[in-house]
Amino acid sequence: MPGPTWRRFCALFTGADAVTCLQAAYKRPAALKAPDARSNACEEPAENPVMSKQAPQEATGRNGLTYADAGVDIDAGNALVEAIKPGIRSTRRSGADGEIGGFGGLFDLKAAGYSDPVLVAANDGVGTKLKVAIEAGIHSTVGIDLVAMCVNDLVVQGAEPLFFLDYLATGKLDVDEARQVVEGIAEGCRQAGCALIGGETAEMPGMYASGDYDLAGFAVGAAERGTLLPRGDIAPGDILLGLASSGLHSNGYSLVRRIVETQGIGYGDEAPFAPGKMLGEALLEPTRIYVKPLLKAIRETGAIKALAHITGGGFVENIPRVLPEGVGTSLDASAIAVPPVFGWIARAGGVAEAEMLRTFNSGVGMVAVVEPEQAAHVADLLRGEGETVAVLGELEASKSRQVRFTGSLGL
Repeated sequence: MPGPTWRRFCALFTGADAVTCLQAAYKRPAALKAPDARSNACEEPAENPVMSKQAPQEATGRNGLTYADAGVDIDAGNALVEAIKPGIRSTRRSGADGEIGGFGGLFDLKAAGYSDPVLVAANDGVGTKLKVAIEAGIHSTVGIDLVAMCVNDLVVQGAEPLFFLDYLATGKLDVDEARQVVEGIAEGCRQAGCALIGGETAEMPGMYASGDYDLAGFAVGAAERGTLLPRGDIAPGDILLGLASSGLHSNGYSLVRRIVETQGIGYGDEAPFAPGKMLGEALLEPTRIYVKPLLKAIRETGAIKALAHITGGGFVENIPRVLPEGVGTSLDASAIAVPPVFGWIARAGGVAEAEMLRTFNSGVGMVAVVEPEQAAHVADLLRGEGETVAVLGELEASKSRQVRFTGSLGL
C-alpha cells in the first residue's frame, strides 16, 4: 500500500465459547507495526521481495535521508494511536472489547446474542462537508457524520450495527485534528451502539493539499434470519412516517458551498438562517443517528415494513428503493417541518423546489413504511424515544415506483 499507515485494531473479545468471529486482516510492512501490537489469528504476510531489498550503503551515507524528511512522521502516527485509545474503549459492547493494537479487528457474534444471523455491510464517506469542516476549523463532528451515514444504511435493512472501522487519509498528519475526528467517530459509535474495532490513518505527502484530509467508514451489522427489511407485504394504503432530520446531514454540500461563495460570506460569519451561530458551525450540525429508536420500534411493534434513509437524491431517489413493483408514493410536502437552512439555500441560490426535493432531505432524514392500523402506535413510540415524527402520506397503486408530491415545501 502506498504511504505509511497506522492500523488501530481491537483484540478478540474472549467471551465464553467464543467461536464465531469476524476478522478484518490487513497487511503492512513490519517496520510500521505499532509498539503495542499484539499477536492474534492474523499471520504475518510473506516477505515482499521489493520491500525487503536493502538500499545501497553508499546511497544511505551520501543522502542521510529519513522518512520524516520525505514528509512522514511515524512518531506522530503512534502519538495519535495513544491519544484515541480512551475514546475507542468507550465504544465497548458485547462482542468486542474496545482495545486496539493488533493487526485485525474481531467480533464475537455468539457473545452478542445471535443464533442464526445474516450480516449486513455498508460503507460511506462525508463528501465535501469535510471542506466546510476544514475551512471552518471544526473537526469534532464529521466523525459522527461518518458513522451516521453508514449505520443508518444498516438499520433500514432491519440490522443492528455491530462494529465500525474508519480510514483517515491526509498529506500531513495533524495529531490534534485527527484526534478530534476519531473522537467524533467514537461518539457516533456510542450513539449507534456499535464498537469501533479498528481503523487506519494514512499520511501521504503530495496526495492532498495542505490541511486537507478525507474519511471513509465501514460498518457491519446483523439481523436474525427472516427479520430483514423491507418486508414482502408492502402494499397500497401503508402509511409513510417521516422522522425529522437535524439539518443538511451529509448531502448536497457541493451546492451549499457554491451558494456560500456566491453570497460572499465566510464560515466564521454569522449564519443568515441561525442567529447567534457561525455559518460553519450551523452547516456542520451532525447527521442524526436513528438506530436505537428504530430498532426499538421494529422489535416492539412488528409494524414497520420498510425504512428509507433520505440521503443524496432526496425522496425521489430513496423511497422507491424499498418499494415493490406496482407500488408508488403519495407524499404531502406541506407536512414537512422544513428547517431554516433549507429555506436559505432555496432563496440564496434560487434553487427550485423540485431540485431541493431531489438533492436534500428537506427536513426528513428517515421515512418509515408502516401498517395503517399501527401507524399511530409506532409514531408515539418513536416520539417517546426523542424523534420528531410526521405523517407524510401513503403508498398507492402505481405503474412505477415514483414519488408523487402533493402540497409544497414551506421554504
